[in-house]
Amino acid sequence: MKKDISFKPVENVILAVAREQNEGGQLEWRSYIINKNSEPLETVLIITKGYGEKDGQPQKTSTLRHMIDRLEGGSYAMIEPVDEAVFHLSNEFWVSYYVNGQIYDKKFIFVPGSFDEENVGPIPELDLEGITHS
Repeated sequence: MKKDISFKPVENVILAVAREQNEGGQLEWRSYIINKNSEPLETVLIITKGYGEKDGQPQKTSTLRHMIDRLEGGSYAMIEPVDEAVFHLSNEFWVSYYVNGQIYDKKFIFVPGSFDEENVGPIPELDLEGITHS
């Protein structure tokens, strides 16, 4: 059971949603996981979903699951594209991974308003602009 597993706090792992130009020159948003540790992350499982309200009615997105076998220290990986149509929702990224046999687990939640232009800034690891969450 989950209560019997010892989870250590997640450190130096960042979730980013960055905007970049596609091949047609249009801006697209994509989510990334960034490993700022020196050790690799292994068996990385990322579960994403969005939830909230629109016009007073509950709204949610599909739940998607992503697996990355190994994310080297000091590197990053793209998780999925993010449609601007879900920016009004809470966008949750639940990340679990192993380092040296120890499991780590954290929910990163981008709340409504996170993607407002005043929150957009440089993401040096990606050489892009966007929003980060650590």
